[in-house]
Amino acid sequence: MRKVPFLFLLFLPLFCSAAQWDVTTSQELHNALLRAAAGDEIVMSPGTYEGTFSISTKLSLRGSKDTVIDAGGMGSCLEIRASGVRVSDLTLKNYGVDLYERNSGVLINEGSKDIVLNGLKIVGTGFGIRADKSEKILIEGCEIRGNKRKHVLDRGDGVYFNYVKEAVLQNNKVLYTRDGFYFENTDRTQSSGNYFAALQYGIHYMYTRGDSAWNNEAEACIGGYALMSSEKIRLFDNLSKRTVEFGVLLNETDASEVSNNRIERVKNPRGKPSLDTEGKGIFIYGGGINIVEGNSFEACEIGAGVAMGGEGTVLHNNRFIGNRLQVRYIGSSSVEWSRDGVGNFWSNYQGWDLNQDGVGDVPYQPNDSLDRLFWLYPQSCFLMDSPLVVLLRFITAQFQLDRGKGIVDSHPIMHDPVSTKKGTI
Repeated sequence: MRKVPFLFLLFLPLFCSAAQWDVTTSQELHNALLRAAAGDEIVMSPGTYEGTFSISTKLSLRGSKDTVIDAGGMGSCLEIRASGVRVSDLTLKNYGVDLYERNSGVLINEGSKDIVLNGLKIVGTGFGIRADKSEKILIEGCEIRGNKRKHVLDRGDGVYFNYVKEAVLQNNKVLYTRDGFYFENTDRTQSSGNYFAALQYGIHYMYTRGDSAWNNEAEACIGGYALMSSEKIRLFDNLSKRTVEFGVLLNETDASEVSNNRIERVKNPRGKPSLDTEGKGIFIYGGGINIVEGNSFEACEIGAGVAMGGEGTVLHNNRFIGNRLQVRYIGSSSVEWSRDGVGNFWSNYQGWDLNQDGVGDVPYQPNDSLDRLFWLYPQSCFLMDSPLVVLLRFITAQFQLDRGKGIVDSHPIMHDPVSTKKGTI
């Protein structure tokens, strides 16, 4: 066997460093993707690259603001089939519309992990980014735009994760897709600093565990943040405004925390009281024990809606400001909405505080028997503001005839705590 000089062995790492591939055409890009070794970088010159491309090696693919991949209406612009891939500074457009075939701007295949997507602009009808059975994905500084001419349910999601673990999504912008982020069977995703507008739900959790979201904004969506059949979700310091159905939905979700969020102007122009379809700041539906604290629900048709087993969720230290109806509870249990002597602030509370401890001396009951009667018989709602009904409400409150029924805040906060929250939302 031929001996290798010792000096050559010392300098061998220098000759094995990663290579850079500069490409200017679609064919050159295909060739580079086939021939590049692990650790190489492919740099795409400005221009349009037509076709669909697959990455099967650990490498970096980089373009510029004028670098475009156009899939021609079929398939996915980029399909990632390896781990350790980084893609940055590209525009991906005109990918396919077949959601069953997972047509996407970027499609991350099963088993790929340690993926970084940075500074991408993705425009199309299918999924913006889709990943299945993957882990450790970073999506940062991307803009994803769906097809606003399509019905919202016929569009792909901005980001669709299925069985993905430990993903981070930060400082992205998603418009005109179905859901902004749709997470199904995910574990420990982190979403922060993202903006969502003109879509179904900003973030939609389904059967997920240990996910968290903070400092996100959802605007002009059907719903802000939907937590469904999930557990141990932390949703905090987010904003939802001008949505239609809800700001936050807790549906069959357990052991989760909703805190310090601001929900504004939830209104459903087609909502009907008889069907309970009016816009709700928070809608708690189904079983589960969760904590809802420090949030603001303001200028909504209904501040909080509770139905079908939502009594286990505790609400305290929240602000209910100027909602047409502060609470709608459909149920027969007695539910306490205070904790450790701290209730919520209600803009329409008319009690007093004789001992000046900041807590109302009279419990607040957002719904009385008359409210429940009107919900059962909506045709009688024209009587709600009649002098007789006003008198009956006054007598009911003074003699506490409804005590022990429905939702009661035994320790309502007298002064708006908003000043103590500045800088946290």
